Amino acid sequence: MQLLFKQRFFSWFDSYDIYDEVGNVVFSVQGRFAWGHKLEISDHMGNLLGTVREEVLTLLPRFNMYDGAGNHIGTIKKKLTFFKPHFELEYQGWSVDGDILGWNYYVSDSAGTHIMYAQKKVLNWTDTYVIDVPDPANAFLSLMIVLAIDAAKDNNGN
Repeated sequence: MQLLFKQRFFSWFDSYDIYDEVGNVVFSVQGRFAWGHKLEISDHMGNLLGTVREEVLTLLPRFNMYDGAGNHIGTIKKKLTFFKPHFELEYQGWSVDGDILGWNYYVSDSAGTHIMYAQKKVLNWTDTYVIDVPDPANAFLSLMIVLAIDAAKDNNGN
């Protein structure tokens, strides 16, 4: 499954439509007023599926992921590194690795199986990512991870 993550051009808060490979809106993401980033993810019918919320007053960016009922399901946090951005993911043994510029990410499980690959498209007016997810069951969590990484990079002015 492939998802296209494209930020809306004119929006006060973060706002994204997420499309599948044939151009159908699969998810909508809406930023909400809060201290730090708060991104609510809904399905194409408007049902709340989950939230990515930034913890404030931390040295490095840290985001918690919640399901639609408000249950904490995982955390992603930026680690202090000198040459390559690195994020630590606390969710079922999954790990995140990115390239030297920090625009492309792989997520793997503890056995090394490929969960998803996200690639940022540069030279666009708005943030645009292509997310390849071999198992559609992992699409929602993959989207949450990409949203958290994008918000962390926005905090740094990238």
